[in-house]
Amino acid sequence: MEKEFEKLYAAHGRAVWAVAYARGLNAEAANDVLQETYLRLWRKMLKGSVIRQARAWLIRVARNLAEDFARSSFQKNGTISPEIFDSIGSKIIAPDSNLVNSELKIQIRNGLLEISPTDREILSMRYALDFPVSEIAQSLGLLPSAVHMRLSRARTKLADILKNMGVEVP
Repeated sequence: MEKEFEKLYAAHGRAVWAVAYARGLNAEAANDVLQETYLRLWRKMLKGSVIRQARAWLIRVARNLAEDFARSSFQKNGTISPEIFDSIGSKIIAPDSNLVNSELKIQIRNGLLEISPTDREILSMRYALDFPVSEIAQSLGLLPSAVHMRLSRARTKLADILKNMGVEVP
């Protein structure tokens, strides 16, 4: 029986692996399917079952196992370590964080009122409206390099004003 098993493995092992690999393009999964396929063959042989068309039977089993593996939730979702779950924050903002954010927004608004309207406009376009620099340059009739320079100067002015207000600026 062992010699027959080894003979079948030598004759059809590569074809079985190729069928499994073609399904998922994953060599490790194909090796797992190959091993499981031949384990099932071994169990059938131990029970005394006769398999007439061994190659067709092996390929059918491998194809079914590869399909099952591809459909499994483990394959689709994988596993996630507990540390990653611990690092995932809640969608609900804690009340103290919410209060800090609200106060910071008020201080930034007050700081924006103290800079020039042109600086306020360019900062608003970039950070409040999330316009790309190229779009800001086009709408203001400037070169992108000039927009970058104005943004840099406006940020520096706003940061100085916020520091004078006692706001911690990173």
